[in-house]
Amino acid sequence: MTTDLSLPAMISMYALMGVPLAILVYLQLGMVRDMLIGMVRMTLQLILVGLYLKYIFQLNHPLVSLLWVAVMLGVANFSILRKAGLKPGPFFWRSLIGIAGSTLLVSGWFILIAIRPDPIYDARYMVPIVGMILGNCLRSNVLSLERFYSGIRKNENEFMTYLMLGATLHEATRPYLRDAVKAAINPAIATMATMGIVSLPGMMTGQILGGTMPIIAIKYQIGIMICIFTAMVIAALVNILLSLSVAFDDHQRLKQTIFISEQ
Repeated sequence: MTTDLSLPAMISMYALMGVPLAILVYLQLGMVRDMLIGMVRMTLQLILVGLYLKYIFQLNHPLVSLLWVAVMLGVANFSILRKAGLKPGPFFWRSLIGIAGSTLLVSGWFILIAIRPDPIYDARYMVPIVGMILGNCLRSNVLSLERFYSGIRKNENEFMTYLMLGATLHEATRPYLRDAVKAAINPAIATMATMGIVSLPGMMTGQILGGTMPIIAIKYQIGIMICIFTAMVIAALVNILLSLSVAFDDHQRLKQTIFISEQ
């Protein structure tokens, strides 16, 4: 059994936030408000999700679990586009296809083929696994989309030269696509290369604290990392390719109206 954290223990953890708070104040970074808002939002959201998941696990109904997964996908998709500096309107459904398709494909493979729980739709597996894969895809897609479109904006003359020399849109965007996907997956590759030596991953640690044998926890961690990496690569590529049809005009020029105003 995992040792519960008492109220005084949780208060002591919040007290630890005083250290980075003091550093931010000392450096005058102007991020104190953002940090406090983020901490409060994290606390409230996790408490609400914890209460909600309790009932999802108790009900263990496939439609309820799928509804929660749909909410997760929608919120993640909106967040990806906003953080990448793109207006959600033109891209939302295309981006949703990429993020949902990659996440559900890989999650389904892990659950239906590798784990095969009984029942097969067991919420204790479906919701956390989809959540872990989706959370990592969120970060990688923000990186890939932001890097791709910022790269073209910063090198517009080079990009237009490719087009004037006869390159198609896909050919002209290929160098930026490579850079974007590389930026998205490099952190994951570094994490995999040092996992177990530099860091003990969260899923494995959580299972061990919950009483699972280490070797079983390790197998799950290997499985989830393979799933995460696969979904990240698929989503990063598909989201960029699907976005091309609305990001460029009939003359293959990048539309400035797709970007969120920086003012």
